[in-house]
Amino acid sequence: MTSSNPGFNNSPTSRVVFFLLLWTFSEGGKLLVVPIDGSHWLSMRPVVERLGERGHEIVVVPPEINLRIGSSVHYTMKPYSVPYTKEYVEAEFKKLGYRSFSPQPLSEKISKMANISTMFFESCKLLLSNKELIQYLEESKFDAVFMDPFFPCGQIVAEHLSLPSVYLVRGLPCGLDFHATLCPNPPSYVPRFFTRYTDRMAFLQRVGNLLASLSSSLVCSLLYSPYDQLIKEFLQRDATVLELFSHASVWLMKYDFVFEYPRPLMPNMVLIGGISCTRGKALSEEFEAIVNASGEHGIVVFSLGSMVSEIPMKKATEIADALGSVPQTVLWRYTGEAPPNLPKNVKLVKWLPQNDLLAHPKARAFITHGGSHGVYEGICNAVPMVLMPLFGDQMDNAKRIESRGAGLVLNILEMTSKDISTALKAVINDKRYKENVQRLSDLHLDRPIHPLDLAVHWVEFVMRHKGAPHLRPAAHDLNWIQYHSLDVIAFLLAVVLLSLFISLKCCLFCCRRCCCKKGRTRKSTKAKSH
Repeated sequence: MTSSNPGFNNSPTSRVVFFLLLWTFSEGGKLLVVPIDGSHWLSMRPVVERLGERGHEIVVVPPEINLRIGSSVHYTMKPYSVPYTKEYVEAEFKKLGYRSFSPQPLSEKISKMANISTMFFESCKLLLSNKELIQYLEESKFDAVFMDPFFPCGQIVAEHLSLPSVYLVRGLPCGLDFHATLCPNPPSYVPRFFTRYTDRMAFLQRVGNLLASLSSSLVCSLLYSPYDQLIKEFLQRDATVLELFSHASVWLMKYDFVFEYPRPLMPNMVLIGGISCTRGKALSEEFEAIVNASGEHGIVVFSLGSMVSEIPMKKATEIADALGSVPQTVLWRYTGEAPPNLPKNVKLVKWLPQNDLLAHPKARAFITHGGSHGVYEGICNAVPMVLMPLFGDQMDNAKRIESRGAGLVLNILEMTSKDISTALKAVINDKRYKENVQRLSDLHLDRPIHPLDLAVHWVEFVMRHKGAPHLRPAAHDLNWIQYHSLDVIAFLLAVVLLSLFISLKCCLFCCRRCCCKKGRTRKSTKAKSH
């Protein structure tokens, strides 16, 4: 029987496809996205685009001047003006990477961090003061806000709009993510950021870890205290950043326990490590030709991340000298001036398809700065790593890979050409590194659902249900004394002390009665004898 409509195939398969499409569009919601520029956006973009593909209306609110946040058919951009130029942003991030190759005093490091923090803070002030944009957001009737909470502007907007929020984060300074969720975070076996410890700490390391926990509040005050006044002015009430963070519905954590050390989690913390790992695509003719020309030796992929475009010439010369000591072809993402001693086996490129190259069977090693994005691509594709951490959480990421025998870590300030050469030859020629990273890869990929699909599910879950209050523990409603049961301990202690006091009084009373009776008996006996 033919359909009355010649343009419609009335087969069962067509009907299923039609109803699936109808369901997709009927279930589409509205999502507000408040991103952070730089490498943070690289992890958020796949989730945002997948949500757009599924029929949701996505509005991204980026600063007008940014480095990585581009337009897409999957979302609408609503930028806001900022007081800095693109040249200034590029220069700041360029200095951040360039200066990592030379020793810096603590004051300079703090000053550098303060400059970037101030830039984000000023950007946030301009977003919140943009009345036209805020009015548009109020009228748009979003279902939820999706954000990176490294800087809390997105959560301030979510509070103003009374919307549930979903966070995408690797970790926050001074463990603020675990303070906000009230997640147990014992310093006895959970290493703090920047300590470079593993979960197996000796006594002195546990002392250092505890001191790091206590002193990290200074970092938080530097980063987040300026926002308290901004919160008060915009929301018209007193609140702290920590309090606002505690209102998040779901935390999407960009790690898993193949990479991260085992530790407690809360019900609203979902592990999505490897979110950027995808099946390798076919290489372009240019890169395919380079890889095929490498012969049986294969290739080494070398990239220090999106924020490092060039390095000091002295260090570049040392690196080039070391790369020439291996027979592999080295694809080095580098846009700076080529070192004069660049060997024939090294190809400088301004951009490279990192994941696709690592997925190629000829990939033998991966030289990386230790960013979580690249580290997970190395794990997914089972490529042993040489890690050159520069700043931030990269030192801790590198330590986790090294402690699992999947790579070697070099000190960017102290490494010599010989150190680089020795480490590179070790991870290529020593089969243990390949076996260890292969084991990590097998564990990571053995999962019921891809991390990207899991992240999309939880964002949609919060959109559908207007939050996830059933995942919020009652601990948030307790004060500090109640949370640690100090009132219960005090009560029980009082009961014990009172019981001891009453028991002691009873014993003393009984003793007195007994002594009195014995005294009277003796007196009466003496009287009778007389």
